[in-house]
Amino acid sequence: LQSTRIGMSVNALRKQSTDEEVISLAKSLIKSWKKLLDASEEKNEEKKKSLSLPTSSSRETGNSRDQSSNKRQEPPKTPTTPKITTFPPAPVTCDAVRNKCREMLTAALQADDDYIAIGADCEHIAAQIEEYILADVKNTDMKYKNRVRSRISNLKDSKNPELKKNVLCGAITPEQIAVMTSEEMASNELKEIRKAMTKEAIREHQMAKTGGTQTDLFTCGKCKKKNCTYTQVQTRSSDEPMTTFVVCNECGNRWKVP
Repeated sequence: LQSTRIGMSVNALRKQSTDEEVISLAKSLIKSWKKLLDASEEKNEEKKKSLSLPTSSSRETGNSRDQSSNKRQEPPKTPTTPKITTFPPAPVTCDAVRNKCREMLTAALQADDDYIAIGADCEHIAAQIEEYILADVKNTDMKYKNRVRSRISNLKDSKNPELKKNVLCGAITPEQIAVMTSEEMASNELKEIRKAMTKEAIREHQMAKTGGTQTDLFTCGKCKKKNCTYTQVQTRSSDEPMTTFVVCNECGNRWKVP
């Protein structure tokens, strides 16, 4: 329509004509052309908008493509191995004697598999025990070495496994075991035996102080003489016979007669 300018020609014809039919046809023709022109212009505008502004679906498609391309660019992840609980390395001193004592304490703590079941770091526990021993005795002389040896001996005692377990699980701290006496480290069974022996010794000492009855009915197994003193004490239940304690007045030998 623009190149031929036919619209202008028809419009000029309409204006010049006096025939109503020609004028009416020209008007209707021009109107139809305008409609066609307006429709084509709207389509062109929509095309421009569609080109300049992508639709949401196209944006989503583009985003999904970008994401998929990013995924392809990411290096494949290797399967991670399960984390294993590790401990920092135990500190090492510049003193060969101290380092050797730490090694021996570690070996005593690792004498069986208790430390694995408990999950204890034996090297660190041993290092702490040694530190507290040194802090208590002040040097690495004989007292220090004897203290370390007694800890090792008690930790390795198969008749007293509870001591090592208590140290490994923290029930007995490194500071405590570093200064414990042999009596304190002993097993419950040994503690009971020592308690009974102490009780017996106290009883005998008390009987010796209070005196007894002199007799020649007993013969000393050491000097074979009969100059003795005896004392009878109820050591068991009341319906059982008393225990007789005898002291030789010649050589001081002591014994008891059930």
